[in-house]
Amino acid sequence: MSNEHSEPKDKVSPADVRREERGSSGGRWVVVVDGHEAEMTFSRASPVLIIIDHTEVPDALRGRGVGQALVLRSVEDARREGFRIIPLCPFANAQFKRHPEWRDVLSA
Repeated sequence: MSNEHSEPKDKVSPADVRREERGSSGGRWVVVVDGHEAEMTFSRASPVLIIIDHTEVPDALRGRGVGQALVLRSVEDARREGFRIIPLCPFANAQFKRHPEWRDVLSA
């Protein structure tokens, strides 16, 4: 017998995150977990450069790796699609500093 309410509160993975574009001006990466939405917004400076400007994770999702999953998904998208990232958002910037293996997608 399966009860979805008894499942453990696992870490969120980048695979759970989706990207939503707002035309050519930018968009956001978003994930909904247990009815709570977390997002990381970006502006598109050019076809090959995005600026991460804000990350919002509800208190209910803290400690589950949601913010890191959002940033990691941006890194995976950048590698796959060939764009660079400027992390102006303090949270995203701190994540990039903690993960030197992501530097390959940072804008010089």
